[in-house]
Amino acid sequence: MADIRPRVLVVDDDRSVRTALRVNLTRAGYDVTLAPHAEEALERARASRFEVVITDVKMPGMSGHELLERLKAEQPELPVVVMTGHGGVEGAVQAMQAGAANYVIKPVSRDELAVVLERARRARALEAEVAQLRAELAGRAGFEEVVGATPAMLEVYDLIDAVAPSDALVLLTGPTGTGKELLTRALHDRSPRRERPFVAVNCAALPEGLLESELFGHEKGAFTGAIRQHRGKFEHAAGGTLLLDEIGEIPLSTQVRLLRVLESGELQRVGGSETLTVDARVVAATNRDLRAEVRAGRFREDLFYRLNVFHIPVPPLVHRLDDVPLLAAHFLKKYAQRYSRPARDFTPEVLQALQGHDWPGNVRELEHVIERAVILCAGERIESVQLPDHGIDDRAPASAQPTPEAEAAPALNLPDSLEALERRLIVEALRAEQGVQARAARRLGVSRSNLSYRIRKLDIVVKDIQYQ
Repeated sequence: MADIRPRVLVVDDDRSVRTALRVNLTRAGYDVTLAPHAEEALERARASRFEVVITDVKMPGMSGHELLERLKAEQPELPVVVMTGHGGVEGAVQAMQAGAANYVIKPVSRDELAVVLERARRARALEAEVAQLRAELAGRAGFEEVVGATPAMLEVYDLIDAVAPSDALVLLTGPTGTGKELLTRALHDRSPRRERPFVAVNCAALPEGLLESELFGHEKGAFTGAIRQHRGKFEHAAGGTLLLDEIGEIPLSTQVRLLRVLESGELQRVGGSETLTVDARVVAATNRDLRAEVRAGRFREDLFYRLNVFHIPVPPLVHRLDDVPLLAAHFLKKYAQRYSRPARDFTPEVLQALQGHDWPGNVRELEHVIERAVILCAGERIESVQLPDHGIDDRAPASAQPTPEAEAAPALNLPDSLEALERRLIVEALRAEQGVQARAARRLGVSRSNLSYRIRKLDIVVKDIQYQ
């Protein structure tokens, strides 16, 4: 049977260190290859496939930093872990900034090293998964802004492909935040109407009188304040696509008029007598169960059947959690560019937490979480400490959990609020790094001495923190 153990390349000029690492990593389940210097390691990495490389920093000839740079240039997906002595932490941090997956301080225990290497391997596997999902989406013109490659979303894409060439009315249903407007734009972009206007109106955001004016337009003097003629959304969407978002929120009186327009293709502006012919492909979207609304008497049955020509159900994010890494990567790139932030990927712990959340707010909630994390992140990787404490990770340490009284009471003032936030962030970082303050400082983007000062100032008892 072929050896399926993960392969690790160990690079160190000290023979005793190489031997010890071989013994410990072999016991941990790795297939270990040794190299006494960086030049040989580079040759071995070119000749064979390794899951991870672990290298010393200071070596004769080519240094560990140079080896890292060469490996990242030739095999950017290969994770590299650097080893350093107690006095070389600053160099290890520089290596992290250059693309190292992690670093360990000598002497390193077998268990700690195994955890670090496993995290590096998991991160590589997740990156490969995201790349594969991106490849599956390649070639789907019109779906550039729609992210998802799970079977549930592929079925949605197929339905859009099938209906796009026609002028059939389409009804999109699904919870708020699932991307129904983006899907409608994709439908429009794949239709013969792509060169004509795409117009969206949120029916829930407008009161009854204003909604009719927005949809159908009004004539000058039709009501108080109508000082000029106004063309409605149906006219603005002529030849193109009109999205009626939150269609389940429109009042019954407006439903009657809308049904007449959909059936005849004609309308009269509010306060007008001229009949206008309109040519707009209508897509309706709602987060409501329209059949239940019909039974409750809040939605006209005839309008429901007129809209429900081609139904496309949009799944909630909890039903396609495998899309979360791809969506998170998409939003990370979007907001890192928008805010000129350095973040470029996630730690495996963050991706695991994101995929373990049920996302009641769907894609919109995920987008806001990533946007916030990008703003908070001072390094290249989003860390757990940058996630909001809203259910993504419920394992907060007891020392950081507020009392019910504190949760119920409003913050007294800004300094108190900032101090509470600073305390929580520091405790979370220490918890994530098992109390190692040097690593916690790196997570927080501050110096080791600065973190020590803040710990003393806030009276944080490190030994009382419950670690992961």
